[in-house]
Amino acid sequence: MAETSTAAAVGRRKEVVGEVVSSRMHKTIVVEVVRTKSHGFYGRVVSKAKKFYAHDEKNTAHVGDFVRLEETRPLSKLKRWRLKEVIRKAKLAPETTTEGAA
Repeated sequence: MAETSTAAAVGRRKEVVGEVVSSRMHKTIVVEVVRTKSHGFYGRVVSKAKKFYAHDEKNTAHVGDFVRLEETRPLSKLKRWRLKEVIRKAKLAPETTTEGAA
């Protein structure tokens, strides 16, 4: 029975959630994932950030979006992740008119 439970855990792909910081490349996004953990001795919460290059087949994600990435086979020198879903789209900044100032 122990073998069946470990085999199911091995087959799962890792997932991370982060914010898109760049989408200038074709079919590629750069996602920054911030992980927080408590310091072992001092107990203070320490955050670490890491950037992941991910494959975005349809160019759906843009800067500021929060996305979920899934681990995959190596697609290029840096890309080892692919876009699974866009969790939250970035809010657009309100447009300002310059007619009143002129």
